[in-house]
Amino acid sequence: MKKYISKFHYITHDLPDFSHVQQVQMACGAGANWIQYRCLTKPEDELIDEINEIAEICDDWGATLIIANHYDLIERVDAQGVHIDNSDVDPAIIRKIIGPDKTLGVSAGGADELLKLQDTGVVDYCTYGPFASALNDVSSVHKVLGFNGYRELEKLGINIPVIAAGGIQPDDVEPLLQTGIYGIAISSAMDLIADPAERVKEFYRKMY
Repeated sequence: MKKYISKFHYITHDLPDFSHVQQVQMACGAGANWIQYRCLTKPEDELIDEINEIAEICDDWGATLIIANHYDLIERVDAQGVHIDNSDVDPAIIRKIIGPDKTLGVSAGGADELLKLQDTGVVDYCTYGPFASALNDVSSVHKVLGFNGYRELEKLGINIPVIAAGGIQPDDVEPLLQTGIYGIAISSAMDLIADPAERVKEFYRKMY
């Protein structure tokens, strides 16, 4: 079943003075309609409470909520799908757990991984990077792709949505889209920004 995949993904992450809830409120208010909740620091009971609080915000704004890695929580939270950072995990197993109706995304760091994930037939989209710098502790083991890394995808016959990620800045958006990439994800671009909402709006304007 083909599912809607936004071209603009906002990924939350653990920040000392900017909670995941605050990040989602900011991003949705600035136009983001696809939120990936990525928390590495909380115990399960706190995760569930926070995800459901974020789900209410996403519902208010009509945004899709994807939870990173915690696929075991999918039946206990109001989320539309899961994203798996580790491409070594068998996506077919994850699909059986979350069911056919939930969206399944997986991170990939190489063209061979993209092809392998596509061939499973159960992955709805892939995040592919890093473009310029590591998006997270998983993608950091992969080489930086740059624009040429995405241009090469046209030769491979990739037909699932591929989302560029990892160190993307606003000025990178237009040339990235010209490579034929489906969309972009942002996260670290928000670090130490005085006005993160304006930065999200800047990305959004360049996307659409």
